Amino acid sequence: MYSAKMQIQYKEPENNTHLSPLIDRFGRQVDYIRLSITDRCDFRCVYCMAEDMTFLPRHEVLSLEECARLVRVFVALGVSKVRITGGEPLVRKNALWLFQEIGQLTGLKELVMTTNGSQLEQYAQALRDAGVKRINISLDSLNAERFRKITRVGELDKVLRGIAAAKAVGFDNIKLNTVLMRGTNDDEALPLLNFAIEQDIDISYIEEMPLGAVDHTRDSTYISNAATLKSLQSHYPLVSSAESSAENRTGPAEYWRVTGTQTRVGFISPHSHNFCESCNRVRITCKGELFLCLGQDDKVDLMPLLREFPDDDTPLINAIIASMQIKPQGHDFDLKRAEPAVIRFMSHTGG
Repeated sequence: MYSAKMQIQYKEPENNTHLSPLIDRFGRQVDYIRLSITDRCDFRCVYCMAEDMTFLPRHEVLSLEECARLVRVFVALGVSKVRITGGEPLVRKNALWLFQEIGQLTGLKELVMTTNGSQLEQYAQALRDAGVKRINISLDSLNAERFRKITRVGELDKVLRGIAAAKAVGFDNIKLNTVLMRGTNDDEALPLLNFAIEQDIDISYIEEMPLGAVDHTRDSTYISNAATLKSLQSHYPLVSSAESSAENRTGPAEYWRVTGTQTRVGFISPHSHNFCESCNRVRITCKGELFLCLGQDDKVDLMPLLREFPDDDTPLINAIIASMQIKPQGHDFDLKRAEPAVIRFMSHTGG
């Protein structure tokens, strides 16, 4: 039921209605979960998955009801922010039901989503009505031909229409996520920032993470965010934002504000600036695997508990509380390795 590393005895909580927050052995409070609801996607981005993917059979994927149950339990344990991811979450049949179900939970302050934007034109209004507060949209190029090359199958115009739809229905917390790769799209850092400024939205640049076996070496395509920041500062006055301070940070990004605009620029730098000391999150895959760190293999399998105890949350609660004792201090990304330290694709863990 559990990974080899998960050899922890359960303790019965005295009162399930008054649960303590999740505190790991390093004193960090986990109040943010990222839940993948599908490993499937309508894109095949080169840094995220293989071109010819084998996806999970349905019985190995959490039902939407199981996803909702997990979120309820985590919120009872003090989690106040939930991000729904995939794969592409909006290709999951009836995914909107899940957003509607958890968007009304007492204690949940932020329901957010990461998407490739391909389905937003259709679902933007319904997502806002369901209680989604913020949307992160992956966008790695503004050139249609290059966009298709990076995504292998994606249509840029469809994503741009999705961004327009999200703005039109009133989402005012939209952020682009961009992975820059040397020799592929590294010349688009500035055009993408210009686009974000024109749209009055935010943008984050993410250093490519060594997850899964892909058809290029990460060391050859790696670009540090320090280099990207320096390049952007030659065009725009960027002021370090209060969101980057240790006491205010709620995620891995360091933020800068573009003077005279509404746009924030974030940098997520797992290689050049390790952000693990303030980690407040865990990830749950669509298989119900609770990963305590994106860059490590420590995990707890929650699906068996969901299915063996459909009417009793106590074993599930105990497993989650116990998992805090195996949450590692940090990841172990190393671009020089011949093979990635973590073999699973980003689409498996959740984007």
